Amino acid sequence: MANLSPEQIKQYQDKGYLAPIVALTKDEANEVKEEIEFIEKKWPNELKGLGRNYVHLISPIFDKIVHNSKILDAVEDIIGKNILVGGTTLFIKDPDKKGFVSFHQDAKYIGFEPHNWVTAWLAITDSNEENGCMRMYSGTHKEGLKVHNEKFNDKNLLTRGQTVENVPIEQTEPVILKAGQMSLHHPKIVHGSDINRSNKRRIGFVIQSYIGTNVEQVIGKVYVQQARGEDTFNYHNHVERPTSTMGEKNINIRKMAMEELSNIFYIGLGKKGKF
Repeated sequence: MANLSPEQIKQYQDKGYLAPIVALTKDEANEVKEEIEFIEKKWPNELKGLGRNYVHLISPIFDKIVHNSKILDAVEDIIGKNILVGGTTLFIKDPDKKGFVSFHQDAKYIGFEPHNWVTAWLAITDSNEENGCMRMYSGTHKEGLKVHNEKFNDKNLLTRGQTVENVPIEQTEPVILKAGQMSLHHPKIVHGSDINRSNKRRIGFVIQSYIGTNVEQVIGKVYVQQARGEDTFNYHNHVERPTSTMGEKNINIRKMAMEELSNIFYIGLGKKGKF
C-alpha cells in the first residue's frame, strides 16, 4: 500500500524534499541509539572516520531499519518498486565538536546516474535548529548541478568539504524532526546544516541512498542489498544481510565496500580526507 499522499508527492516534486514522515517508533529509534553506543563502547574505532559508512552491513539493528516497510513504501512512491540500498551513513554531531555540513548537492559527487534515487534522513534523536538540523534550499533540485568548492575543513562532516557558495540562509528551510521521523530529499537539492549548539548529541542515520535498479555507479563500484522488487540490470555487487553485530564475514564485506566508497568520494584528488 502506498505510503505517501498525492499532496506529499507533489511537495517532494515541487520542493525537492518531504518532511516529516513517521518512520520509526520512539522505541525503535532508541534501539538504534543504544546500538550505536554499544558499538562505540565495545569497538571504539569502528564508527569513526570512514567507519561511519555502511553500518547496515555490520548490524542487524541498522539492517532492519533499511528494510523497514514504512520507509520503503514512501521510497517506492518516489523511485518505483525495484529498490536497492546503495549505502548508509551516520551523521553524529556532538555538542562540543562544532561539526557542520556545508551546502551541497549529493548528485555532484556520489556518482549515481540517472538520478532515480532518493536519500532518507532518519532522526535517531530530535533534530532541530538548536542542534543543527538540515536546511533545504527548496526548488534547487530543478536546476542543474552547481559549482562546488572543495575546502577540506576539519569541522566539515562532508568528505571533501564540498561547498556551494553564497546560499541565502534566510531562504532555506529547516527540516525539524522528532526522533523516529525522517525526511526524503532529491539528489540535486542544495542542503546543509549548522553546528550543534545544544548540550546533547544529535544523531542522524542516513540511507544514502535508496536507488532504482536502473541506476548505475558511473565512477566506481558499490555494494548493494535488494530492498524491494527485483534487479534485472545487475549493475552492482549484491551482498547478504548481517545476522550478528560485527560478525567477521560482514566486517570484511564492509571493509571492501568502504574502500570502494572512499575511491568514489576522492576521485581525481591526490589526497583523501578523514571520511
